[in-house]
Amino acid sequence: MNAIEIKNLSKNFGPKQAVCGLNMTVPMGAIYGFIGENGSGKSTTEKMICGLIPVGGGSIKLYGKDYTDRAVRAKVGVLIESPGCFPGLTVWENMMLQAANLSIKDPEKEVIKVLKTVRMEGAAGNKYKNCSLGMKQRVGIAMALLGDPEFIILDEPMNGLDPTGIVEIRELILRLNRDMGITFLISSHILTELALVATRYEIISHGRILREISA
Repeated sequence: MNAIEIKNLSKNFGPKQAVCGLNMTVPMGAIYGFIGENGSGKSTTEKMICGLIPVGGGSIKLYGKDYTDRAVRAKVGVLIESPGCFPGLTVWENMMLQAANLSIKDPEKEVIKVLKTVRMEGAAGNKYKNCSLGMKQRVGIAMALLGDPEFIILDEPMNGLDPTGIVEIRELILRLNRDMGITFLISSHILTELALVATRYEIISHGRILREISA
């Protein structure tokens, strides 16, 4: 079974066509790269998959079911743009708020688990505003891990990071894929960096897929 099957996906914003006839298949267990310049349609596609904006046309299936199915949506974790964190609260407090939003049954246990997974347990007491960009990205991935998702969507997770931060996020993604079997869809405009983690890629430009590449 595939994690995602997209057929003829489209989206217009007024007269502008952001996504045009896009097709994508992401196998379970893959790290799938979604490559394109800024404004190419990557984020719009991801937001449609996540249900953040309505689909203009075409279809999206997650694990063989319509993407609006509540049970299947529970399998998906998302980090698009930046985590919705309160700067003046600690990492722990922000994580607990997100756990409450998701109605996690045992929030303290779950938050401890995901912070350990992303190796942020030692920074749980830090105020979010004082965290480095790399730490904030790890907090965002920790939030995406709440509820034990099988599939995670990451939008430009390495964007703006220094070399150390890039290596940390890259190694985290590879570890989550290898040890927990999590499938990833990762968008980026940096092919050279994504090539170090992705097993397959699609190159998008002006809302259209130009090419698919297997690593």
